[in-house]
Amino acid sequence: MPVHFNEMYDGGYVRPPYARLGDWTESMPAELRHLKQAEAEALFRRIGITFAVYGEGGDPDRLIPFDMFPRVFTQAEWRRMDRGIKQRARALNAFLADVYDRAEIVKAGRIPAHLVWRNEAYEPAVAGIRPPRGVYSHIVGIDIVRTGPEDFYVLEDNCRTPSGVSYMLENREIMMRLFPGLFRENRIEPVDGYPEALRRTLASVAPQKCDGEPEIVILTPGPLNSAYYEHSFLADLMGVELVEGQDLFVEGEHVWARTTRGPRRVDVIYRRVDDAFIDPLCFRPESMLGVAGLMDVYRSGGVTIASAPGAGVADDKAVYVFVPEMIRFYLGEEPILQNVPTWQCGKRDELKYVLDHLPELVVKEVHGSGGYGMLVGPASTAEQIARFRERLVSDPGNYIAQPTLSLSTCPTFVEDGVAPRHVDLRPYCLVGERIELVPGGLTRVALTEGSLVVNSSQGGGVKDTWVLAE
Repeated sequence: MPVHFNEMYDGGYVRPPYARLGDWTESMPAELRHLKQAEAEALFRRIGITFAVYGEGGDPDRLIPFDMFPRVFTQAEWRRMDRGIKQRARALNAFLADVYDRAEIVKAGRIPAHLVWRNEAYEPAVAGIRPPRGVYSHIVGIDIVRTGPEDFYVLEDNCRTPSGVSYMLENREIMMRLFPGLFRENRIEPVDGYPEALRRTLASVAPQKCDGEPEIVILTPGPLNSAYYEHSFLADLMGVELVEGQDLFVEGEHVWARTTRGPRRVDVIYRRVDDAFIDPLCFRPESMLGVAGLMDVYRSGGVTIASAPGAGVADDKAVYVFVPEMIRFYLGEEPILQNVPTWQCGKRDELKYVLDHLPELVVKEVHGSGGYGMLVGPASTAEQIARFRERLVSDPGNYIAQPTLSLSTCPTFVEDGVAPRHVDLRPYCLVGERIELVPGGLTRVALTEGSLVVNSSQGGGVKDTWVLAE
C-alpha cells in the first residue's frame, strides 16, 4: 500500500500549521460533533447552497457534503502556490492571445498544430479579436494536488467558467459561525474580499466604447443550471444584475439590458453560459440561452465577454501537457508548479505503454470534466478496465493518462471520529488590469475511504481552506 502524506501528522507529531487543531479535535465529544454537523447542514439548506447532477433522478437540490475539519496552509506554502498560479495564468492568457493571432508557438514547433486547430474548443469566430488588455481567461481555476511537504502538482487548468467559488466563501462563513473560538485562536487570511476583487477585475477590462462606470452583468443559463445558486450568490455579493439571455438584446453597437426603467447599456458580461450557446447567430442557431448578435458587438469592441469565447482551447487536457512549455516560451521562466507526468494516448508508443499499464493509471477524456469519462485503474474491476480499453483503442486521441499519484490526506470527520481522506485544491485566479488571488480556495475531499475522486458529482465534499497569516 502506498504511503500518503498526511498534512496534519508527521510521524505521530502534529505538523506546525495544525498545532492548534489537535486539542480542538480531541476535546470535541461525539455528541457535539454530530450537533455541529447537523447545524452546518441546516445552514447550507437554509442559505440554499445546493447542486444538481444532470441525468439523475432524486433530489434536484442536493446538499454538497461539508466537512468541518479545515485544511491549513502556512504562509510560506501559500506564497509558493500564489507565485506558481499567477505564473500559469499569465502563460495561459499569452497562449490564447497568440493562437487567436499569429500562433507563434505553433510556428516554433513548441506545440502540435492539430492540438490547436482541430481542438473542438478552438473558436475560429474569435480569431483576430484582441479583447481589452489582451485578457481571454479572466477567472482561472487551477486544480492542485499535493504529494509531500514540498510537492505540489497542477492536475488541470480551468479557463472557461470554473465553478465552486461560492463554496469557498460559504465554507468560511459557516465555519466562523460554528467555531468562532478557532478564529480567535488562529490568525487566518480572509477570503471574503473575492466578490469585490472579481468586480474590480471585470471593471478593469471594460471595452473601449465604455464611457463612465462599467455596467456589469452575470449571464446565467437559468435556475435549472446546476451552478445557478453560485450565479445568483455572486451577483448579489457583487451588486450586479443576474440576467438570462432573454433579458439582453443587441441594438446598434451595444448590448442592452431590459429593465423596468427602460433599456440599460451593458459593458461587461460575466458569462456562465457555454460558448456554443452564447449567440445563436454565430454558434448554435437553436440556442435559447444566448443573445442574438452578441458576437458582432464583441468584435466591434462594444462589450467584453468574460471569459472570452474560445478560451477553452487552453484548458484541454491534451494541451495541458504543454503548459510548462508555454511558460518557457512566453515568459522565459521555469515553471514554479509542475504538471503531473502525462501520457498522450494519441501517440502510438505512449498508447502502448498506457494499454500495458491500465490497472495502474488514471485515464481521462481530454474534454471531460466532473470526474466523468475517466478510469481510475487501481480502483476499477477487470471488467471495467476491459470496457475502457475498448473505448481507448477506438479513439486514443481523445484520452490522456497519468500515474495514480499518492495524494495527500487531511483529517476529516467521519461517522466514528476523525480519519484521513484525500483532498485537492482549486484556487481562483483573477486576471484583468492586474492578477489577484485571494489566500485560499476550494478544498474538495473524497469522503469515501481510499477514493481519489473528489468531485461533488461523484460523492465528494468540501472543506474550509485556511492560509495562516504571518
